[in-house]
Amino acid sequence: MKNCLRELRKAQGLNQAELADRLEISRQTIIAIEADKYDPSLPMAYRMAAFFDVPVETLFLNPWKATGTGV
Repeated sequence: MKNCLRELRKAQGLNQAELADRLEISRQTIIAIEADKYDPSLPMAYRMAAFFDVPVETLFLNPWKATGTGV
């Protein structure tokens, strides 16, 4: 799933390890999410969005909305 985690993390002046520590997840998870190789669970996505004080829809881009096809 496309996301803007890297941009938000850098805007906060955090490296991947620091963000992982604050979110209580592994650095490898941060790396995988930033590389679009891992989709976090819904609770984790909400926790990340809350950390950055943004809606989850801002952090993770809705692929259905981007293509204009809805369900």
